[in-house]
Amino acid sequence: MSKKPKRSLTERLKPFVAPFRFDGSGEFHLKLHKSSERGGLDKNEGEKIIEANRQRLSDLQEKLYANDRWSLLVIFQGMDASGKDSAIKSIFEGVNPQGCEVTSFKQPTAHELDHDFMWRAMIALPERGHIGIFNRSYYEECLITRVHHDLLAKEKLPSKLISANIWQERFADISAFERYLSRNGTVVLKFFLNISKKKQRERFLDRLEQPAKNWKFSMNDVTERAFWPRYMAVYQDIVRHTSTSFAPWYVVPADHKWFARVVIGSVIVSALEELNLRFPRVDKDSLEKFAEVRKALESEGQSATKRPARNAAKGRKRPTKAS
Repeated sequence: MSKKPKRSLTERLKPFVAPFRFDGSGEFHLKLHKSSERGGLDKNEGEKIIEANRQRLSDLQEKLYANDRWSLLVIFQGMDASGKDSAIKSIFEGVNPQGCEVTSFKQPTAHELDHDFMWRAMIALPERGHIGIFNRSYYEECLITRVHHDLLAKEKLPSKLISANIWQERFADISAFERYLSRNGTVVLKFFLNISKKKQRERFLDRLEQPAKNWKFSMNDVTERAFWPRYMAVYQDIVRHTSTSFAPWYVVPADHKWFARVVIGSVIVSALEELNLRFPRVDKDSLEKFAEVRKALESEGQSATKRPARNAAKGRKRPTKAS
C-alpha cells in the first residue's frame, strides 16, 4: 500500500485560515460569522497548534530579517476586550524583538490631527525584514469617527470635503494605499476580532473583579457598549469595502481566546510560508575568504592552547644544592 504524500504546513493550516478569509469576492454578512466558533478543536489541541505556530513563526521571522526584502504588516481591529493585546503577546512570544515592533493607535494627538488621517500610520510602517504590528490602525478613522460624528470635525478637514461620500472615499484611499504597500514588498494581514456583546460583558466583569486587571477597565468602555449595533454595522461596511486579494480581512472568532490565537497564528505562518523565504546565499569569493579566516582563527586557537605550557616550563626553578 502506497503512503499518502505528506501535506505541506500551509495545507495543514488551511482549515484555520480559509474559512475566516474574505478577499472582497462575493457578499459579506457579519452575522453569518459566529464569534464562538472553535473549528472542531478542543483547547488542548488548540494549544498544541499555537505552540507549533509560535516556533515556526520564530524561524520564519529570522529568515525574513536576514532576507531583508519583504516586510509584514499585521493589523488588529476589534471592540474593547476582544483580546487584541493578549493575542499579540501570545502569538509573537518567540519572535526576536529586534525585528518586530508594536504600535498602538490611541486617541490622535494635536500634532497628528494636523496631518492627514493616514499620516501617523505611515510613519510607523515596518522596514524591510521587519514585522510591524498595529494595535488598532488607520481603520479607526473610518470607524469611531463614523460612529461619533463630532470626532470628524476635530480632523480639521475643509468643510467642503466633508460630504456624504467621505467614507467611500476613505475606503478607496485605504485600498489604494494597501495596494501600494503590497507592490513594494509589504504583506498586509488584517484581523477583525469578532467578539459577542455577551462575552465582552463577561470580560469587563472579570476586569472589575480582579485587582490586577482593574487598570484595563475604563468607564468609557461601558459607554461605547450603547453603540454596539452601530459599531457592528460599520465594521461590516469596512470589511465589505476594503477586502481585496492583496489585503484580505480575516474575521476571527474571538469569544474563545485560544481559538482566536490558532487562527491568527495560522494565517501569519501561512502567509510567510508562501514567500518561500531563504537565508541569503554567500558568493564564491566570500566563501573563499571565510575559509582563510577560519584557518587563521583555528591556528590562533592552537597557538593559545600551547602557550600556557611553555610559560609554565619557563616558570619552574632549578633545584639548588644543599649547603
